[in-house]
Amino acid sequence: MAAADQSLDVSLTTMAVRAILTPQDAPSGRAAMIANRLGQAIRLGLIRDREQFPSEARLAEQLNVSTVTLRDALARLREQGLVTTRRGRVGGTFVRAPSDPSAWLGQRLRQLSTQDLRDLGDHRSAIAGTAAYLAAKRAMPDEIDNLRRQVDRLRRAETANERRRADTQLSIEIAAAAQSPRLTHEALRLRAEVGDLLWLQLDEREHAVAVRARTRLVATIGDRNPSLARELAERQVESETARLLELRLRCYSVADAGRRTPRSASDGNSRESSAAKRRRSRAESS
Repeated sequence: MAAADQSLDVSLTTMAVRAILTPQDAPSGRAAMIANRLGQAIRLGLIRDREQFPSEARLAEQLNVSTVTLRDALARLREQGLVTTRRGRVGGTFVRAPSDPSAWLGQRLRQLSTQDLRDLGDHRSAIAGTAAYLAAKRAMPDEIDNLRRQVDRLRRAETANERRRADTQLSIEIAAAAQSPRLTHEALRLRAEVGDLLWLQLDEREHAVAVRARTRLVATIGDRNPSLARELAERQVESETARLLELRLRCYSVADAGRRTPRSASDGNSRESSAAKRRRSRAESS
């Protein structure tokens, strides 16, 4: 599939756009694949809310599909509430980013086992650490400036939705600054799989901690310190994984309360909370 670039007017580098729209584990059928990848881009915030797509003929040409296939894909996105189509002189297809995906995210978290989360954490740590390492070695000055702007955007974000999108864009821009399309593609895939969960039920104090950690990471990339950049990125993923495990354990305790004794549920939650607190303490001190 040919990659869409400037016409989608997303707030990312062309490399990142190409990666998010490149098929990977494609669903059955061309229309389903297009809907899946565009829907993923919308949920990740790579295509902005209220953004207007190009005309059907132009977008179909860019994505190397027929207009019939594209219309089928857009119909699927409309059913999911991710786009809306207006008729008339000022009509077209516009993005409708989810305003509050908390319910969907909670359901998604319950579908993941603790082993799934640990495995994802290991994978994310390897990718994020390598991306930060290479970005510190290879990022161009304008890319580093952009990373600083993304951190500032995250700092100023007020709603959970804005914070999720700002953090997603920052993580993808770091991967893109590593100048490796394959690495960027994998970072995008992982972010789509777990990214929104990272900001589920995050309070103001935790937001401030996350901003400080990311500010230091970007500063380290700007200082051209690859080893420390890798360490900070891996530490950030470790803290996020611990928090997801804690949230997942809460879901497990509630869902299976009838099959577990109060003591075992409480003890398990306490152990995970302690681990999360230790990792959060390390993040705050960094």
